[in-house]
Amino acid sequence: MLKTEPEADSAATDKMWSSDAVAETVRALGYTYLSLVPGSSFRGFQDSIVNHLGNLSPELVMTLHEVQAVFIAQGFARATDTPMAVALHANVGLMNGLMGIFDTWCNRVPMLVIGATGPVDAAMRRPWIDWVHTSKDQGALVRNYVKWDDQPASAAAAVESVVRADRLARSEPRGPVYVCLDAGMQESALDNPVDVPPLDRFPVSEPPSASREQVRTVIEALREAEKPVFLFGRGNRAQSDWDARVALADAVGATVLSGTHAAAVFPTEHPLHVLPPIGERPTEAEIQLLREADVVVSFDWHDLGGFLSARSGETQISKPFNGKVVSVSLDQNLANGWSMDHQLLAGIDLPVLASPDRFVRQVLDELDGGRMPERVSGAHWTVLAAEKRRNRRSNDMRVFDMAFVVTDALAEEDVTFARLPFGWPGLACAFRSPLDFLGKDAGGTVGSGPGHAVGTALALRDSRITVGIIGDGDFAIGMQALWTASHMDLPLLMIIANNRSYFNDEVHQERVAVARGRPVERKHIGQRIDPPVDNCAIARAQGFDAYGPVKTEAELTDVLARAVETVKAGGRVLVDVNVIGGYGEK
Repeated sequence: MLKTEPEADSAATDKMWSSDAVAETVRALGYTYLSLVPGSSFRGFQDSIVNHLGNLSPELVMTLHEVQAVFIAQGFARATDTPMAVALHANVGLMNGLMGIFDTWCNRVPMLVIGATGPVDAAMRRPWIDWVHTSKDQGALVRNYVKWDDQPASAAAAVESVVRADRLARSEPRGPVYVCLDAGMQESALDNPVDVPPLDRFPVSEPPSASREQVRTVIEALREAEKPVFLFGRGNRAQSDWDARVALADAVGATVLSGTHAAAVFPTEHPLHVLPPIGERPTEAEIQLLREADVVVSFDWHDLGGFLSARSGETQISKPFNGKVVSVSLDQNLANGWSMDHQLLAGIDLPVLASPDRFVRQVLDELDGGRMPERVSGAHWTVLAAEKRRNRRSNDMRVFDMAFVVTDALAEEDVTFARLPFGWPGLACAFRSPLDFLGKDAGGTVGSGPGHAVGTALALRDSRITVGIIGDGDFAIGMQALWTASHMDLPLLMIIANNRSYFNDEVHQERVAVARGRPVERKHIGQRIDPPVDNCAIARAQGFDAYGPVKTEAELTDVLARAVETVKAGGRVLVDVNVIGGYGEK
């Protein structure tokens, strides 16, 4: 007999359904939001959230594309260190969201992805549609870049699975997890209650610590060093962890470096942070600093091996500098051989398999208030930044020039930069709190910027102004996320650094042409966005105020003043800024 849609049951309100138990578990675990594109495979679960829980804890965050549902949840986690839930419909919705899950994995932030398939029982499937939306091992699509996945077969098993997944996602090193719910299981009535277990019996694991011997070894090396350097890479968003990093740097007197790949982890204007935040390309000042260092302590620096090798000219997996290198990181626990996101093997002297922020506190505890002499010399990078700020262009703006206009306009506001574009100079990165900047898209994905900005605005809607500054290519691919900001009534400022090109690939095409002796004048073919996209029309169609294309510094200054007032009043603004191609200040 062919299966049809179930008829309404007058006694349905008296029943409990398997998906109700799953929804109650998600609420008990503290999830405030769940982003989704609606799909029939999890209709039972969605009904449980809407009608059983009243669309509260979690509240549904509707999106227009599955990958933006994931990027929005990732943006939330980047700002809070806590997971947001996502629902992805069957195999097709999961495939749409895969790029976002991979980027979340590379970014090392937590996320609970609720998938669905089925019905697994073929006798329950509707003709055609349920068959094409059912897979035997849906988790295989994502298994190489999640911490764990499961497909529970009953309500009781689903409750346990979701609790386990949540605890794994939140434990360091953090990452996404995937739980696939059988559609038939979701819509089955419960004969007996399935309760959420007492969650205090299943606590999140404490961040791993180093041995006291390792702590003392590192302290002794720092005492003996003449030019120690701290590389602060990935770190938590908590103000207490930020303050502990500052206290450690002050106590040791080490030179500090941080970068624009990861989120802000240290006040960049601090006297010990002598160079501007590190970008993708080595500078002579960075190379010289590391050549002179006798102890380098890396606190989960992204791509430590590649970073040190690029600044030494050494491409092999040997130790590129004469100084002692200490690496404090848990990242090796996520290496699995499928993705190369584990980066180049770094030559180090002492590997410390511990949470970086936990290790900072261990060293501080061992020092017990003791201090070492400061061993930093030379002019601070902010002196050069002031000079460059005075000498910027006013017409034919580069990203370099635009950066100073934007930071001047926002200087008096509590701002979180959810994203910054290619070419944004370290000289414009005055980060003073852990929420000032949330890092790049760690997976090198496309279209993530808008979703990251919207997710950040969702997390910080009552405390800070969220600003997403992205390229025009990133916006064109991810612009669906803007609608969700309007749907959720989120204050948000989006700025497009619009060079009307996939310019990063123009650079690649030029390199290939030069290497092959071919004309570089043709590098723009297949790269330039011509005719230009009307980004402002797209933004207005999704509920934003929009200005642009803005072409001069004076016009941008005026527009930003109006935009900030609108966002402070709870509105949404997009500013489209024409910039010329290029990543430097020339």
